[in-house]
Amino acid sequence: MKKTHILGIIVIALAIGIIISTAGDASSYVTFTQAAELAKSGESDGVHVVGKLTKNAQGKIINMVYQPQVDPNRFEFTLIDNENHMQKVVYNSPKPQDFDRSEQVVVIGSMQGDHFRADKILLKCPSKYQENKLETKEYEAKTATL
Repeated sequence: MKKTHILGIIVIALAIGIIISTAGDASSYVTFTQAAELAKSGESDGVHVVGKLTKNAQGKIINMVYQPQVDPNRFEFTLIDNENHMQKVVYNSPKPQDFDRSEQVVVIGSMQGDHFRADKILLKCPSKYQENKLETKEYEAKTATL
């Protein structure tokens, strides 16, 4: 065999090894019920749970506890997953910016007893994008009349 063939085989083998090792670390999207079952079976890997915040009739988030004067690194809230299961979520970091305006939340972490311990929070804020869209239309209408 030529040296280039051997080098090519080594590169391919390394690429396959990297792909297999990263695929094993990938987290999956689950519900709170599935996250609890995984925790009971000993799975310590982080999982993703998608949910919506509990809000009252005025659109204000309920069951949210954040007291930065007491403990700035403890944030609690209630999340409703896709199966309408309500679960307390504890995040041991400061409250994310724009959390109050978020429509949908993805928490990454694991179940611990009676709550879900989030290591990371991802926010989806569609209102932010809708406002920009409205401004664009208004701007286009103004330029069309000029």
